[in-house]
Amino acid sequence: MYNHSFDVYPFLSRDGFSCNLWRLKSTGPVTRGPVLLVHGAGVRSNIFNPPNRRNFLNALAEAGYDVWLENWRGSMECKPNNWDLDQVALNDHPAAVEEVCRLTGAESIKAVVHCQGSTSFMISAVKGLVPRVKTIVSNAVSLHPVVSGFSSFKLDLILPLAARLSTHLNPQWGDRAPDFKAKLFSRMVKMTHWEKDTDVGKFVSFTYGSGFPALWELDNLSDETKNWIRGEFGFVPFSFFDHIKKCISSGALVSADGRENYTAGLPKTDARIAFFAGRLNKCFKAESQERSWRYFNRLKPGYHQLHLYPDYSHLDIFFGKNACEDIFPAMIHELNH
Repeated sequence: MYNHSFDVYPFLSRDGFSCNLWRLKSTGPVTRGPVLLVHGAGVRSNIFNPPNRRNFLNALAEAGYDVWLENWRGSMECKPNNWDLDQVALNDHPAAVEEVCRLTGAESIKAVVHCQGSTSFMISAVKGLVPRVKTIVSNAVSLHPVVSGFSSFKLDLILPLAARLSTHLNPQWGDRAPDFKAKLFSRMVKMTHWEKDTDVGKFVSFTYGSGFPALWELDNLSDETKNWIRGEFGFVPFSFFDHIKKCISSGALVSADGRENYTAGLPKTDARIAFFAGRLNKCFKAESQERSWRYFNRLKPGYHQLHLYPDYSHLDIFFGKNACEDIFPAMIHELNH
């Protein structure tokens, strides 16, 4: 079950920011070495630990992996801060990979990366900053973010208006709005979202993407998981949205200052990459992963893989009630390859 326990290892990012690693306390034998799990924006490592009968941590442990989870600076476990993808890619992920290798003695590791953990990790990879990572399983988006027209409208017009009121958003305001600003945003969410989700879940959909809901299909979640989600989303700064907006406009990941396109040169990584996406994703279209797979496949045909799922969205890939049968076997297969 999901009530896993962890050992916590604090580490300093390359620029001195305090992050930490969680190591799963596994009861089974470790036969395949370390795998690093990297969460998305405004959540934390626990996003891989939903209250399902068998979650992704179970699957990895049963497959013999030494499971590590990175809380980078966009985590609820870290001090709230104004970050962008470059800061994370240049500082957090390289330090995390080196720390896992140091603590385990492993020469190389594998990684499972999700959403903005994936975009930032892919910047690290193509810049040659994580050479000890030999296999990457990427979910939802990587080098080529593609969103719907309404999501672009939100980023172009609604975001600048919201930024006049606050430096950040926090889906926790759906349950507890501590001040006038938070109450105003909470009211906006309730006026625009009528889906049968929790108030925090609705706030998540207001914050990310353009769906009702945006990050999961409600039919894919158990009632227990819907309630659990209420504690798993927090602070996310507008500095991140400013950066991803530039990337979306460019059609590929670019630096925060817009001067460097991370797909312009040859990627400085020999990692094998498996791209996963749900076709119902209303945060980043599945086309995002298709484009990134085509980009890498042109460079090394037949080496990388693409997996698309017609009945899944964004995060239900990991915490859908049937993901243990529908998704995890393919992810484990790619890691074992």
